[in-house]
Amino acid sequence: MSSKQKLLAIQAEPPVCLDAAYVDRLSGLAFSAAKKSPEIGNRLLNEIDRAEVLPTDQMSADVVNIGSTVTFRDEVTCRSQTVTLVLPKDADIGRGFVSVLTPIGVALLGLSESATISWQTLDGEDRRLTIVRVKPPASCE
Repeated sequence: MSSKQKLLAIQAEPPVCLDAAYVDRLSGLAFSAAKKSPEIGNRLLNEIDRAEVLPTDQMSADVVNIGSTVTFRDEVTCRSQTVTLVLPKDADIGRGFVSVLTPIGVALLGLSESATISWQTLDGEDRRLTIVRVKPPASCE
């Protein structure tokens, strides 16, 4: 992808909103991840850099946060899936708990309902997903 294509892709990405309570932790995770998996670490750092950061009590309930349960539609396969976004220590794909340090986790973080974003699978396949529904973490209800 040329520099111009990358710039256009970044400009086309939907807005991201992050909970201030998690930004430092997410930054630390991103820097650590960048050593083993530069694509994931750098993508998370990019999302943090472009995000609007708000205090927890100002986060909208329809924005994907750590602990949110998200239903999204894969625009390539037209399949919907529901997962809960978690920190790496709580990840359990069998129970639907997806780490923020996975390609899909980074893609979901900070998006609001109806937002669509492009992301790349671990196999390098380009996908687009649309947020259908967000259920906030239990502590935010």
